Amino acid sequence: MRNTFRFLIGISLGLAVCLTSAHAQFKNGSQATELNLPRLSQHGEAVQTIGISTVTINYSRPLANGREVWGKIVPYGKVWRAGANENTTITFSDDATIEGKPLPAGTYGLHMIPDKDQWTIIFSKNSTSWGSFSYDEKEDALRVAVKPSTGESFDTLTYTFDDVKPDSALATLRWEKVAVPFRVSFDVKAATLKSIRNQLRSVGGFTWSGYDEAANWCLDGNYNLEEALKWEDTSIQGEDRFENWETKSRILAAMGKKEDADKALATALGKANATQLYVYARGLQRAGDAKRAFEIYPQVAQKDPNHWLSHLAQARIASKNGDFSAASREMKQAIAGAPDANKPFLEPMLAKLDSKSDINN
Repeated sequence: MRNTFRFLIGISLGLAVCLTSAHAQFKNGSQATELNLPRLSQHGEAVQTIGISTVTINYSRPLANGREVWGKIVPYGKVWRAGANENTTITFSDDATIEGKPLPAGTYGLHMIPDKDQWTIIFSKNSTSWGSFSYDEKEDALRVAVKPSTGESFDTLTYTFDDVKPDSALATLRWEKVAVPFRVSFDVKAATLKSIRNQLRSVGGFTWSGYDEAANWCLDGNYNLEEALKWEDTSIQGEDRFENWETKSRILAAMGKKEDADKALATALGKANATQLYVYARGLQRAGDAKRAFEIYPQVAQKDPNHWLSHLAQARIASKNGDFSAASREMKQAIAGAPDANKPFLEPMLAKLDSKSDINN
């Protein structure tokens, strides 16, 4: 008796599914409810990272299979599951905005109300039902209205992420020749800052570099500088290094504390080795601050006169001053001492010096 009842329920449910998606699972119109069996509407997943946040759409993919979808298989003006089988779900790892409207982090049932000129996208707090049969408007977390467009033909219902930007992307339903996009955005700075704070409570908080990386991220965005300075001080307490003192000097400069920034930079340079000094000076030169770079280059040889980068620094200084003979001698010593991987980059510079051309240009 129980099996007969389940069979009838399966037929009823299967017929309902036929009306709103693709085909039923069995030829008699029923759906499997107890066993994991192959489905005509295969499971799909679309995932997009935005900043460090993720959007994940889980859905079943009905086939048009030559049939007219919109206004026929999927009626206009009625709530539709936006896929097949169980709830289509959409998960936001962090608080998001949908078409400019806020939506907290979490998993939602994704439903839609199609129409020829405007669609309603529904995010339901209920994400564990079958289709839209038990959909209740009272459980809505958010509704937004969007415009459909004509696009490439898709026989299988597909979700894509398009027009990906640093803080947003278009989540787009595509089926037949209809595309229905809605923009998902995140406050990337807020989400990243929240994540950094959590990461610093774990293994990232047990190294000098973890706090230095956190501070550098804030510095790059000129964001949350007071906390960044505290993180850099924690990095320095963990391990006193050129890198974290140099970062601290840039944070202080960004905060307008020039005198403190100069002191921090002097401390950093005092802790630097020849390689760090050369790389720092070369970075200044590439950034257009040649004056400051050529104030640092002499310090490379002072740290370690026999280092190959000390000879390269001296070659740059001599080349700038037009003494190509001295520059060539220094470059030959740099090539002799350099790792094999670096020699191919230095040899063309030697040729340039031999032709009396400045290697700094």
